[in-house]
Amino acid sequence: MLGRNTRWVAGALALVCLLLIGPGAPRDDLPVAAPLPAGAATEIVPNRVMTWNICNPCRGAGRNLGRAADIATYAPQVVGLQEACVRDVEQIKNDLEHVYGLVYHVTYGSVLRNWSRCGGLPWRAGGYGQAILSAAPATDGVTVEYPDGGSEDRGFLAVTTEVAGRPVRVFNTHLAERRQEAVRARQVPVLAKEVARHDRAIVLGDFNAVPDSPELRPMWPLATDADPRCGPSAGGVCEPTTDWQSRFDYVFLRGIEPRAHRVRPSEHSDHHMYYADLAPL
Repeated sequence: MLGRNTRWVAGALALVCLLLIGPGAPRDDLPVAAPLPAGAATEIVPNRVMTWNICNPCRGAGRNLGRAADIATYAPQVVGLQEACVRDVEQIKNDLEHVYGLVYHVTYGSVLRNWSRCGGLPWRAGGYGQAILSAAPATDGVTVEYPDGGSEDRGFLAVTTEVAGRPVRVFNTHLAERRQEAVRARQVPVLAKEVARHDRAIVLGDFNAVPDSPELRPMWPLATDADPRCGPSAGGVCEPTTDWQSRFDYVFLRGIEPRAHRVRPSEHSDHHMYYADLAPL
């Protein structure tokens, strides 16, 4: 039987390991990836953009490899991720390249450092917020934190990248939590002001609000959702994008026309993947 001092040392070593690795550190080193489903993309699809709240904290063995497989199945040219830990996105990007042969550039838009979500040392917690994966290089990256994030810091990331051979400004945001309507009403005008500065823009994100919510009103005059049936009218037909059957996730398009859109659930998140195929710019 271990003595008291030995048990204390063992416990201390275990705690140090936890602090160094962190609860959000990748543990997905699976040797073999599951094959992609029939009909999956074989290379990055031009003109396709996706938004996806990847859910954090969500646990489960192989979650990042599974997330990479989900993205690889549809292989968008641009992917906006929310609730993204830098460590998780690094592994997703690595798996996309080395397991599925899809090479992306990544831009991070972390708005806070959170040990409980993203791991790391308590005084050097992992970055948490938004990330954009883009097949073409991204430039002029800007991260804006909303003046009031509500119960958690929130913001948006904006980059300029190439879609269909032409530059376009891409925004990726995550608004305040579901029951914080008044906070979101103060956040949307901050985002809308920046979107209005661009003739062509793609706005991806989890807005935590259904289409006819008052707080989304500043967005609709500027851009339309990739689903032409979905709009601010209460009679609009908007496919749910969450496990609780709410439409919270959007692909807003300004100066760009959609050709098709799809919503696809994932076992790795409580939000569905929502992607759109765009008309040539």
